[in-house]
Amino acid sequence: MARPQLRRPRYRAMIVAPQPEAAEAGHVTLEAGGNALDAVIACALAQGVVDPLMCGLGGLGSLHIFDPKQGESLVFDGLSTCPAACTPGMWQNIFEKECDDGYGFVLKGGVNEIGHTAVTTPGIVRVFGDAHRTFGRLPWAELFHPAVSLAEEGWVVRPHVAMMFALNETKVGRIPYAKKLAHTADGRKLYLHADGAPKRLGDAVTNPDLADTLRMLARHGAESFYTGEIAKRMADDMAANGGLMTLDDLKSFKVRRNAPLTIRYRGRTIAMPPPPAGGIYVAQILRTLERFDLTGLEHNGAEYIAVVAEAMKIAGVDKDRFIGDPDFTEPPLGKLLSDAYAEECAARIRSGEKTPLARTMADYKNTTTVSCIDADGMVVSLTHTNGTPSGVIPPGLGFMLNGAMNWYDPRPGRASSIAPGKRRFSSMTPTIVFEDRTPVFTVGAPGGAWIGPAVLQVLVNVLDWGMPVADAVAAPRFSATSDAIDISNRIPRRVQRALEARGYEVRRSPLSYPFAAPHGISCWDGVLEGGADPQRDGYAAGMA
Repeated sequence: MARPQLRRPRYRAMIVAPQPEAAEAGHVTLEAGGNALDAVIACALAQGVVDPLMCGLGGLGSLHIFDPKQGESLVFDGLSTCPAACTPGMWQNIFEKECDDGYGFVLKGGVNEIGHTAVTTPGIVRVFGDAHRTFGRLPWAELFHPAVSLAEEGWVVRPHVAMMFALNETKVGRIPYAKKLAHTADGRKLYLHADGAPKRLGDAVTNPDLADTLRMLARHGAESFYTGEIAKRMADDMAANGGLMTLDDLKSFKVRRNAPLTIRYRGRTIAMPPPPAGGIYVAQILRTLERFDLTGLEHNGAEYIAVVAEAMKIAGVDKDRFIGDPDFTEPPLGKLLSDAYAEECAARIRSGEKTPLARTMADYKNTTTVSCIDADGMVVSLTHTNGTPSGVIPPGLGFMLNGAMNWYDPRPGRASSIAPGKRRFSSMTPTIVFEDRTPVFTVGAPGGAWIGPAVLQVLVNVLDWGMPVADAVAAPRFSATSDAIDISNRIPRRVQRALEARGYEVRRSPLSYPFAAPHGISCWDGVLEGGADPQRDGYAAGMA
């Protein structure tokens, strides 16, 4: 009997996200006539309901859009800023150490991570408002219906949410998440059982306060978050609890509209958000790897991993040294992306040089992503986050504020030091790939320090190896954000032994799908295919 013929459905539009409820919200919005931007905003609002530690109204993010009408790309930078009350040396006397994964700083009392002093001025709502005014199709209020329903009618704790509720990162210097969920009365009511334990897999969560907040935003617009009743209630809670952020900080926050950072790789154009977002890290690695015949090596073999890992480490050192808020520290992008420097980096790798990058671990999960391509060819990729969530839920508002002060170096004089109005480097890298001027692929990932390595490997899997996007995001990954190389449990032990024989410390993850969680959509020859990383709970939803 002949093998059944493979029949792939043809989709006119597609959205992919790590949360099934959120992907459904975006799909419903597409079916209602919304474009890719509308669908991504509806999806992101739903993500804030059903992934409350990952993201939400109190968070920050980067949105990358390709507008087919203009044939241009634009990045909306909604990375949060230090409140005006901050000073560079305000915490230097209570500094203890850098977090062991290089993603944050440990201070006595955890004042930069939990509680009101940990909160930076959130930017994501203004991103949604600004982007919708420019590119949206459906009325603003219609984008809120799915999120309001989820908050009011309830949702159940999924596997990844249960994992995050129970996450204990004391080994790298961060505070257990159960303490953050318990930090406010509203947090205890929403997310803890009577015995103080976090809600578990399958438990229901309803959040009527958040439903009311979302309705206010739907009625009064994004500006109400920064100047209206919601802003006043946030500011009052900050003032009552010794927080740094004020109503003036909220009123003065501005979204940056930037052209993407672009490079050529294997004959295609890769567009990514510029600093202080993480595109420079991925771009620099790709410039180096283009000097190697990667497909002449065994995919995920020892030599292949060594080459890519060294490129990661070089870019990691340069990122730590040079990349911060361009308003405070001008990044040397011309040098970092030059042919001469790429050749220099490649020569160092060929010579067997091992670049030191002294950290012990590289794990950071508090972010999420969503990408969409619609029937008109609009492409939108958004990555947004609560940073390290602060635990602060302003009374009656239903959402947790970010704890992104944890990202700022309390030691003055560094690229990521504290300063009023300053944005900190973020690994978030929502990416769009073009063939000539036509978008053919988009990818984003949550995963903190691992975002860059994950997005990089998916790009190489697709562009060098020709993998379908679902295979590309599911392929075994590795990471080099320290002197050691971290590998997936699906990378063979013979490869680990060969790397160790080369002098590398290799750390095997117990997980089959570690190191961030990329999600993407390809559009080769107009055929939409999506891929959702299997470690999260989401999927790609196509509209026929």
